[in-house]
Amino acid sequence: MNPNPVIRLHANDNVLIARSDLTLGQPLPELGVRARAQVPAGHKIAARAIAQGEAVRKYDTVIGVADRDIAAGEHVHSHNLRLVDFYRDPAFCRDVRPVQYVPEAERATFMGYVRPDGRVGTRNFIGILSSVNCSATVIKHIAAHFTPERLAAYPNVDGVAAFAQSSGCGMSSPSEHFDVLRRTLAGYARHPNLAGVLIVGLGCERNQVASLVDSQGLVPGENLHTLVMQDTGGTRETIAAGIRAIEAMLPAANAATRQPVPASHLKIGLECGGSDGFSGITANPALGAAMDILVRHGGTAILSETPEIHGVEYMLTRRAVTPEVGQKLLDRLAWWERYTAGHNAQFNGVVGHGNQQGGLANIFEKSLGSAMKGGTTPLQAVYEYAEPIDQAGFVFMDSPGYDPVAATGQIASGANLICFTTGRGSMFGSKPAPTIKLASNSPMFHRLEEDMDINCGLVLDGELSVAQMGERIFAHILRAASGESTKSELLGLGDHEFVPWHLGIVS
Repeated sequence: MNPNPVIRLHANDNVLIARSDLTLGQPLPELGVRARAQVPAGHKIAARAIAQGEAVRKYDTVIGVADRDIAAGEHVHSHNLRLVDFYRDPAFCRDVRPVQYVPEAERATFMGYVRPDGRVGTRNFIGILSSVNCSATVIKHIAAHFTPERLAAYPNVDGVAAFAQSSGCGMSSPSEHFDVLRRTLAGYARHPNLAGVLIVGLGCERNQVASLVDSQGLVPGENLHTLVMQDTGGTRETIAAGIRAIEAMLPAANAATRQPVPASHLKIGLECGGSDGFSGITANPALGAAMDILVRHGGTAILSETPEIHGVEYMLTRRAVTPEVGQKLLDRLAWWERYTAGHNAQFNGVVGHGNQQGGLANIFEKSLGSAMKGGTTPLQAVYEYAEPIDQAGFVFMDSPGYDPVAATGQIASGANLICFTTGRGSMFGSKPAPTIKLASNSPMFHRLEEDMDINCGLVLDGELSVAQMGERIFAHILRAASGESTKSELLGLGDHEFVPWHLGIVS
């Protein structure tokens, strides 16, 4: 039996979703009419006549108003759907439901690296950080020295990774940008997936290595070394000194071994990129279901990408554990409104080309799917970008929607693994925390199977429920956290995806 060509998400919706490409004149039994246009898979079609100015509802949520009269069976997209802002009651704490925690003795486990201070890593890298772009080439040369052949003697070390960045000087200091950069670098320096760290500076930059280390409470020692090029003797001498510093850290890093630890030590950064009309039906709610499981096991789920909750933020404020937590989220959105005023930014309504092609007409519709990644448990806390996350459960970290910047902030905040949903096919990987990529639909998964880890299109295909897919995702997370390579790791991604959030002027 052929499945219904359209999907009804909620009884109150006046649009349906095309399961696959619809042809002009194709019968739509659900509506008793024929399609009035060619409608790509994942796009919306009017379930009934919609009058000009009438609210368009998807998942019983307003995603805009009809820009003109729309007939039943007509394609509904940015050509006839207008984004209109409207009051959204935050109703702080109204939808908070107690978490049914799994008893500690019954909680899931994974094989992790336990650091001396009790933090737990999912990978075992040595990292090299540049305080400024002027030392970026040097740290890349140091990392390049440690080829697989040279690391063969250290089988427990996942690699030597260089985290180069494009700022550190020519910037205001003190400033918000300066604070964010230092917080990000420090977050990586103390990350549990790094067994040792080398920080390299030039010497005359604003972001001085010594004050970076001192201001962020970092403690140089056997596992944290620093070099300044102008003091060390220049490019060649610094590369040689950096190689010696890494070689000195390798034996201790290699001595680390995996051991069973509770899933409560997992902190998962939640990302979506290249979203499509199916992301909010399959991958995002399934990832949300997996995060509900993780939270019940004592773990932490980190939702970010603040512009991509714009329009549906009330779904989160109503789950805030206190009015103060909910208000902090609204304060961040208000900051974004000021920050993006007068610019053609996503926050102001326009979504990317891939999102448009995939069926998402505006930011409210995209946000509706994006917010689902966080599941249904209470919102415990709201954090600034790269701020250390010290609260377990479902939390929010402020960030742009640009995936490398958001993931960098999450990792700096302590995420030891990233889950990344995509409908169009985002090619992304990260270090030192690995990325699991979840496809929203089966055709894309099979076309890009070398890059995709999990096919959430099985929900759309009727093979699994959202809850069953959530269980499958959670099991995959435990395996990846225990050392199973993700697709992006097998492809060698992650060396160029360290992108701290750049705020402010360059002078």
